[in-house]
Amino acid sequence: MDNIEFIKTLKTSPSLAMEYLYTQYYTVMCGIVYSIIKNNQAAEDIVQELFLYIWRKRENLEINTSLPAYLRQAARNRSLNYIRNQKVVVFKGEEMLELMANDHLNLEQNQSAHDLGIEIEQQIMALPEKCGIVFALSRYENMSYSEIATELDISVKTVEHQISKALKILRNNIYKTNLIKDNVLQ
Repeated sequence: MDNIEFIKTLKTSPSLAMEYLYTQYYTVMCGIVYSIIKNNQAAEDIVQELFLYIWRKRENLEINTSLPAYLRQAARNRSLNYIRNQKVVVFKGEEMLELMANDHLNLEQNQSAHDLGIEIEQQIMALPEKCGIVFALSRYENMSYSEIATELDISVKTVEHQISKALKILRNNIYKTNLIKDNVLQ
């Protein structure tokens, strides 16, 4: 079934289209997602969420590439978002535990560190999608620029640009936020 036929079937006979999608692509998509996130249950959840998204958007869904290419890209993006979201939570938790373990920090310093951690997390989540994915792979997965370029099928220069852009955005936004807070408190 090609794109046009799939979209047409999705609108006229959605159950049949979803059955086709499941039988033809579910296992392959789970494999693609698993190769990125290394967690079977989460991989199945991500693929099911992707199929649910297609079901919900069936009336307005547009696929401008081949169906397999669309599914691979959607699965890859969802996998990378999953990694980014998981790593932000783990990073914040480990950082806070380490900070709290230091006896010399008082309660006020712990609260400030906690607030800064939340602010950084929010700013990372607010990065543009491509920029955030590249940043997450670099900082949380410890992938080299060339590994990221290969994974996302982009050039190393693009990776360098996206990392630079992310750091600039984070510095500016966190500086502005703290400057505003300092002015409000004075």
